[in-house]
Amino acid sequence: MTIEREKRVPNYYPVMLDVRGRSAIVIGGDQIAAEKAAALAASGARVSALSPEFGAEMLTLAERGQVTLRSKGYEPGDLDGAFVVVAATNDAGMIEAIWQETQRRGQPVNIVDVPRYCSFILPSVLRRGKLTVAVSTEGASPSLAKRIRQQLEEVLPPAYEAYINLAALARAHLRRQGVSYAVRDEFFREFMASSILSLLDAGEIAQALTMISALLQSYGVEVSVSELEQEFMEEQGYGAST
Repeated sequence: MTIEREKRVPNYYPVMLDVRGRSAIVIGGDQIAAEKAAALAASGARVSALSPEFGAEMLTLAERGQVTLRSKGYEPGDLDGAFVVVAATNDAGMIEAIWQETQRRGQPVNIVDVPRYCSFILPSVLRRGKLTVAVSTEGASPSLAKRIRQQLEEVLPPAYEAYINLAALARAHLRRQGVSYAVRDEFFREFMASSILSLLDAGEIAQALTMISALLQSYGVEVSVSELEQEFMEEQGYGAST
């Protein structure tokens, strides 16, 4: 006899949401609400926070111009124009009202720690420049997801930011020379097997650039170390060294 176990959480579809310039409303004024507001602001959203009172963390965000504060409790109609909604509240009546309004408006909503009232959930995120690693347990244990992400921080050192930028530069040169996808894939197999990352991690940028230049040449792409350096420094956000 086979007993089918009831599924308690959905199989979520992972996406990367572009919130740049979009209106995001955070309901709540405590530290948790501030964390959600800060993450949205860091991704370019125009964030408004609704709460009768605000804690120190949210006030600091407002002082920095990252969040607009609305000193009021949530009321139906307050979510007009929001692209995405996040709420940090334990008030059952408010949760139900927020859920109903967002469903009528077709707005993505996350009620912190209440998966039943979430149309999306927020993973634990590790960022290294353009590299983003999201860890989710589908709401089963956010604390465990956080600890897994912390372990990944040791596996993926900060040097990965420069590593990804250099990979992007190499890819651009390969594509410009008409190198096929299959050959590019082989190139990046060698790229990852090399000591480029360890050189960057040790601060040996010049040696890393020399190795990439030589690797590109082995695939028929002539790029000087000085040219790579100029492009890399611009990608990193500062001028080339002299």
